[in-house]
Amino acid sequence: MLRFGAVGLLNTALGYAVILAGLALGLGDILANATGYAAGLVLGFFLNRQWTFTSADGFRPGTLLRYGGVFLLAYSINLAVVIAGRSAGFTESPLVHLAGICVYSGVFYLGSAHFVFVGRGGREDDKAERNSRVTDGPRRVPTSRTP
Repeated sequence: MLRFGAVGLLNTALGYAVILAGLALGLGDILANATGYAAGLVLGFFLNRQWTFTSADGFRPGTLLRYGGVFLLAYSINLAVVIAGRSAGFTESPLVHLAGICVYSGVFYLGSAHFVFVGRGGREDDKAERNSRVTDGPRRVPTSRTP
């Protein structure tokens, strides 16, 4: 979780800086927000894949598709927060975007840890593999005998 937090801070700093720059350039809430998230998406994927969740099993398209799906879910929730803020009269407010980032981060962490970066080579599989190597002998499978 600490590694995800460190990557998240880098990602958030980059994305938020791009959002603020976009707002300053007059892009408006939605385009500035989309641009900021797009700027951090690739960085976040590779840092989380290589460092946070230690997926060293090579590039697997399924991981990228799951990452994209979790991103779309988390981003949709973020966008809902921004749109709700706008509806409440907080147009082009950096604080509304910051609230959206917080919600996005929570959803994205849970999705990444439990759906995206699992499988061969990930931390969870490493633990399971280590645990499966420690056995107390051969397992016997009970057989049923019919009379």
